[in-house]
Amino acid sequence: MSLMHADGLPLPSTWRPLRLETLVLLRWLAIAGQTIGVLFVAYGLGFPVPLAECFGLIGLSVAFNVVMIVRFGAAHRPSSQFAAIQIAYDSLQLGGLLALTGGLHNPFSLLLLAPVSVSATTLPQRATFAIALLVAIIASVVSVWHWPLPWAPSEQIVFNRIYVIGIWVSLICGVVFIAAYTNRVAHDARQIADALAATELALSHKEQLSALDGLAAAAAHELGTPLSTIALAAKEMCSEVEKGTPLAEDVELIIAQAARCRAILAKLRNLGSDGGDPFASVPLTDLLAEVARPHDGHGKAILFYHEKAAGPAPVFKRSVGLLYGLGNLIENAADFARQRVRVEAGWDTEAITVTITDDGPGFPPELIARLGEPYLTTRARDPQGPDADKPGGLGLGIFIAKTLLERTGARLAFLNIEANGHAQVKIVWPRGVDGAEIG
Repeated sequence: MSLMHADGLPLPSTWRPLRLETLVLLRWLAIAGQTIGVLFVAYGLGFPVPLAECFGLIGLSVAFNVVMIVRFGAAHRPSSQFAAIQIAYDSLQLGGLLALTGGLHNPFSLLLLAPVSVSATTLPQRATFAIALLVAIIASVVSVWHWPLPWAPSEQIVFNRIYVIGIWVSLICGVVFIAAYTNRVAHDARQIADALAATELALSHKEQLSALDGLAAAAAHELGTPLSTIALAAKEMCSEVEKGTPLAEDVELIIAQAARCRAILAKLRNLGSDGGDPFASVPLTDLLAEVARPHDGHGKAILFYHEKAAGPAPVFKRSVGLLYGLGNLIENAADFARQRVRVEAGWDTEAITVTITDDGPGFPPELIARLGEPYLTTRARDPQGPDADKPGGLGLGIFIAKTLLERTGARLAFLNIEANGHAQVKIVWPRGVDGAEIG
């Protein structure tokens, strides 16, 4: 048994484009803060500040913002490369202001971490690495080449070189930590969000199919009465018309077509009773046989076992999530089994247990602890192999099955029961879990 995929589900996204309005708003906040800071130091504290140069850089950001809004509009979602270019510009602009106002002596040099933080939470890893490298270079340059820190002309302030090196080291450590840790956390969060969305999509599809079954049965019920009336009227007409005439042939055709319609409606009525009613209840043994039926007869034997001495089989609500989750796991086992799949059900006064075991190669030992995570797959794409025409797995199948079954109150465990494979999935429901067992 290996990790399966859900056809048609999207690959995990590593980049969720922000609106240009968000980047522009952040830049306006930076412009406002820079302007207030420069004016306060120059006029509030009375320290000498290169106002022309500083306001030249601030004015450049103002012009950049205006051009972005006019050219693309606030609702535009830039590509990751374009967003990275904008953040790189913000880093360079901030580095220029620091170079004009004391370099790393300036306490506002800590703001160099801001572009890295924005990049780590919103951009792909490669772009984040580039921004982090750029900020590290800027910090290194302004630590050596910079204008004096604005200070009172009557006082002399001297910074020990070791102290400046300490500031530089702290900034580099902050850049590395934010770029690595924050980007990883944001990436994992995006993966979970994407996988949950795929789960909801799959569940919604199954619910629509179930609703369609009920709608078909209801339509068949409503159409049955007028169709019976048509058939009865046609039979009465047949007894009154002369045999062998064109009118008699038309009446016989109506009777034949009415009978055909009744047969079709009978099939539609049965759709709702063939496991499609989400409000129906079913014993666990019948439920397992139902979800395994579509995967039987494909050259793999699916064998069922249950403990008869533990009392009657527990009854479950035939929910879409339960059917989909169990069906996914049994399908996965059948796909990777060599000859047979063993489905065992057991229950006592405390818990209900289902184990699904196959005689295939088993789970890769290094991935067992991570099974159930989204987009974790071992189904390789081998262009020269016998399965070259089959797509590689997205690793969503087990995640979806695990998520749906856990919503019913179950807990899942994955293991290999033998050294040479034989993967097993163990599903346990505590007795009395709401939504799982009702009898």
